[in-house]
Amino acid sequence: MAEASEEAIIVKLYEYGERLNESKDKSQARKNIQYNVEDYENIIKASKSSNAKAMQLAAQLIPRFFKHFPSLSGRAVYAQLDFCESEELAVRVQAIRGLPLFCKDTPEHLSKIVDILVQLLTAEENVERDAVNKALLSLLRQDVKASLTALFKHIETVDEQMSDDNLRERTLVFIKDKVFPLKAELLKPPEQMERHITDLIKKSLQDVTGAEFKMFMDFLKSLSIFGDKAPAERVQELIEIIAGQADLDAQFNVSDGDHIARLIVCLFMAIPFFERGASNSKFLNYLNKHIFPVFDKLPEERKVDLLKNLAESAPYTTPQDSRQILPSVVQLLKKYMPRRKAGEEMNFSYVECLLYTFHHLAHKAPNATNSLCGYKIVTGQPSDRLGEDFSENYKEFTERLNCFEELAKAAIKKLTQGMAEHSKALAAAKSDEEKEKLKAQKQNATTGLRTCNNILSMAQPLHAKTPSFIGDKKINLSWKEVVKSTAPSTASSTGVKRPAGAINGSSSSAPKKGRGGGSMPNQFVDRGFQGLSYGGRSTRGRGRGRGFRGRGRGYH
Repeated sequence: MAEASEEAIIVKLYEYGERLNESKDKSQARKNIQYNVEDYENIIKASKSSNAKAMQLAAQLIPRFFKHFPSLSGRAVYAQLDFCESEELAVRVQAIRGLPLFCKDTPEHLSKIVDILVQLLTAEENVERDAVNKALLSLLRQDVKASLTALFKHIETVDEQMSDDNLRERTLVFIKDKVFPLKAELLKPPEQMERHITDLIKKSLQDVTGAEFKMFMDFLKSLSIFGDKAPAERVQELIEIIAGQADLDAQFNVSDGDHIARLIVCLFMAIPFFERGASNSKFLNYLNKHIFPVFDKLPEERKVDLLKNLAESAPYTTPQDSRQILPSVVQLLKKYMPRRKAGEEMNFSYVECLLYTFHHLAHKAPNATNSLCGYKIVTGQPSDRLGEDFSENYKEFTERLNCFEELAKAAIKKLTQGMAEHSKALAAAKSDEEKEKLKAQKQNATTGLRTCNNILSMAQPLHAKTPSFIGDKKINLSWKEVVKSTAPSTASSTGVKRPAGAINGSSSSAPKKGRGGGSMPNQFVDRGFQGLSYGGRSTRGRGRGRGFRGRGRGYH
């Protein structure tokens, strides 16, 4: 008897659907279909049915005729939502597939439907999630601007009570895996829609992990408005976004490991944009004002990364900024280049970075070195200070150069001998593990040799009273691999390490975290986040209103 009753429900639903179809097809469609309100109401009532086939059929019919019954729109949507929560997978999938139809002729419902679908992204069944993905993509094709706006609200919300980390994660995955790859198809007209999604991303950066920030930056870089032909102000816009994440307006606290890591990674990410003409002034002046005075207190594994970033940024520094920063660089050089041999271990990587930075800054502001290093460079400006005696500075600086050159030559000799021993040991090695260990040691020694040779090349011209500073890229920094232009992506995924250097003293034994132990090749942004932990999402306290700090989404 129950089966007959259930069968009758399905028959009735087909009848309702046929009558509504007939009314819809008549010339006076809008007028005639109003007489079928009762049929549509009966279809909606099927949401209370326990018959899976009846519910599945109703979930198909409700969206189909939705536009003709605006007075029943609320009840219709809620009925469809009931189907989306059904215990029957087939009913849920059918209901999800029907959701985009609510917006086809009634676009005012689009934001609400996107919101519903986003909440369904947490579905556990693959077929159900696939239906949600397809439904969202259908809405994006209907109205990309409104759909993107609704999507991003689930990322940018900072309301503690409204936030749902799992939902946010699924939304980000959908955007990354489904939306970003279709940017050429979806973002039309390009100029308008690329600007719109850029603005949405900017709003979403209040509370992101380092990996999420990198994902967004990689996407922004791929947009045509920020492409190779983009004007300087567009490239500078990307720098401003990165600077915002680095929190360059904040007072620096040397005990804040998250800020240190974030600053280093953000500076690393900014370097390609400096190369394209964006200003590095905000970053370098922050380093000069806040970081260099407390450089000694930084974690050892962070110092080398910071100096490598500084070195790579130096060629793009303005003469004015170069003049401001040079005194700090000279002070650091004096710290790490002893005046006399004292037996302590030297950090050659630090000196390579600092000498490279010194050359490029001095090339931009040569007469600034007169007072700092006792040189006699004439530019005809009062800042030459040629009437003052800085001979003692020259004597001290060249003594430090001589001392460190001797140390570098001794290290080269030792490393060369070690290379020969490594080659012999490698030939005799039995196990793969032993071979890998020896290869890593040989790579460290190779990098050490490059470091020391670079130091000698950069120190030699600095002995002259009027030196010629290196202002080009003829010095290939030791951590910079020679990259084949045809396949940069392959190189970035090889896992090539930046050795801390077997001759780096304390740095060589520091844990390799990100670029901390010298493990990240500078030429690839993808490596900028390797080895960094971005914190869990178990805590969502938002100490301040921007950046990563105090959000449980940190860098360290």
